[in-house]
Amino acid sequence: MPFLNDMIEQNQRQRDQHRALNHENAAPHNVVQAHLRHQSALQSRYRFDVSTIMATLRGEILGQDPALQAVEDILKVVRADITDPRRPLFTALFLGPTGVGKTEIVRALARALHGDADAFCRVDMNTLSQEHYAAALTGAPPGYVGAKEGTTLLDQDKLEGTQGRPGIVLFDELEKASDEVIQALLNVFDNGMLTVASGERTYSFRNTLIFMTSNLGARDIQHYDERRARFPRSLLPGRRDRRHHHIDKLVRGKLLKAFSPEFVNRIDTTITFNWIEADIVEQLVALEIQRLNQRLIKHHCHLDVDPKVVSFLARQGFDRQFGARSLRRGVRRHLEVPLAEYLLRHHHPCDNGDTPTAYWARLENQRVVFLPL
Repeated sequence: MPFLNDMIEQNQRQRDQHRALNHENAAPHNVVQAHLRHQSALQSRYRFDVSTIMATLRGEILGQDPALQAVEDILKVVRADITDPRRPLFTALFLGPTGVGKTEIVRALARALHGDADAFCRVDMNTLSQEHYAAALTGAPPGYVGAKEGTTLLDQDKLEGTQGRPGIVLFDELEKASDEVIQALLNVFDNGMLTVASGERTYSFRNTLIFMTSNLGARDIQHYDERRARFPRSLLPGRRDRRHHHIDKLVRGKLLKAFSPEFVNRIDTTITFNWIEADIVEQLVALEIQRLNQRLIKHHCHLDVDPKVVSFLARQGFDRQFGARSLRRGVRRHLEVPLAEYLLRHHHPCDNGDTPTAYWARLENQRVVFLPL
């Protein structure tokens, strides 16, 4: 009986965790139906609507128009089914400072494409920084434990995607991977296949959108922008074009120092993300509040926030160097913590749970306070 009780408790924990993730990651509508409503007469292996996906991405990723345009361009090519069938559908490297949306754009794409923000294969390359950890990606060589199974960090189901929609893989913090791992990716980018070291299994990337992220050059770009900001003439349009040219040259130099030319040459698109600027911070706060309301669904309540609170959170949380992560910390400190205290003392959900209880957040003496509506 103790064994059965443990099993029941474990199953309950898993169900609770699944519900919590579903509120956070799930798309607000039926993704499959949304894509099927917009069908083209063109014969294609893929059945998704580019405009539906981009509407979601542009609502969640702010201030990164070049990256969004690059994603939209390749989605059109994939939807038209004119990519090389012997290679991955798309290979992109996202560069830039921390907290600007490099990983979040992949999560938003997975949500818009598959209905779940975790519906992609994520490989944290910092776990593959040492040579003897390379087997976690390429599989154990012959004669070693696990060689016959051919197990790796890769999830074949997420790589292949679903019928009519491609898979997504993210290699996060690429610059931290060992040389052996980078060498293994050369074959992936070239022919879309990865055969494990034992030869027992092959992973296909030919139906996969490949994204990589890196912070290479972020500090150099920051120092360049700081020097440039000292001179008012740098704000002129011609100077902005010169900035983009200089940053592209700087990033390319960093890439060629960190990786071999043949590796860089196999990347389809390299995008440098912008710093988060002050003019979009309040919009980012509004997005965080929207996500908080998604998590409040399980408590059958909803939070309305006064515009002054949004401005206050933007002022308190914004740090250009640390981007959106600094903003999230500010929202947690000034909004989530006092809200949690208020809910623990005052919240009484409806008996039937159908009608959510609404609360109002306002600013009093530089503190966020809550009232029932």
